[in-house]
Amino acid sequence: MIMRLLHFCLRERLVVLLAAGALAAYGWYATKTVPLDAIPDIGENQVIVLSEWPGQSPKDMEDQITYPLSVALQAVPGAKSVRGKSMFGFSFVQVTFADDVDFYWARSRVAEQLTTVSGTLPDGVVPQLAPDATALGQVYLYVLEAPEGVDLAELRSRQDFFIKYALESVDGVAEVASIGGYVQQYQVDVDPDRLRFHSIPLSDVVNAVRAGNIDVGAKTVEQGGLEFLVRGRGFIGSGKTKTETIEQIEQTVISTRDGIPVRLKDIARVQLGPAF
Repeated sequence: MIMRLLHFCLRERLVVLLAAGALAAYGWYATKTVPLDAIPDIGENQVIVLSEWPGQSPKDMEDQITYPLSVALQAVPGAKSVRGKSMFGFSFVQVTFADDVDFYWARSRVAEQLTTVSGTLPDGVVPQLAPDATALGQVYLYVLEAPEGVDLAELRSRQDFFIKYALESVDGVAEVASIGGYVQQYQVDVDPDRLRFHSIPLSDVVNAVRAGNIDVGAKTVEQGGLEFLVRGRGFIGSGKTKTETIEQIEQTVISTRDGIPVRLKDIARVQLGPAF
């Protein structure tokens, strides 16, 4: 067999040269067009579901979130395995699919299955899919340098509300993860002694602050052939500075005693600080 091949190559030199040239040209074309990964993603075909329930122990997370999600997601078509992990205030469920299953089809099936179990979860817990990218997809790091007079809170706000959205609009970008600085948060530091003095439970304070940060619609009023839209503007901080917003929160009425309102500033201190 080898002798016949050698005799053919010696006898048909032109054919061999043409075949070698065509092979070299195809190799050059392939190097210019075939996509290459410097660090190929060798991970499994998986979809991750994340859930947060602040302040809850790992056991409560396991019993009320991780276990119901794991059981429900086992019914997803094409799923090979479902693994769950519970941490303090955080639940992590990983659904692994076969390699021949389309990744975005798998994500749509998982999202569809989550709608059937969301009603059984605790109030305020909303499971969400992790970004459709792994750590191997990290391609670019950048640093924001604050000019004089700009603190870390303002720098993080510019990153989260301006730069991040601009980068996420670029084709092919799956996620922009912000690290550093701190997210601004209005914090209410309640004095327990003042609560006891006014006989106000902490739940009333939470409900009053929540109810004081909402817009209310009141339909329309017709007058003189004109129609006027009526709504109550209650969003905190709308068109106000940070100092004015703090004062606005302090004026929130918690309860009344003999016609005298007990405001938030009477039982707590409102401040602006980093999110926990």
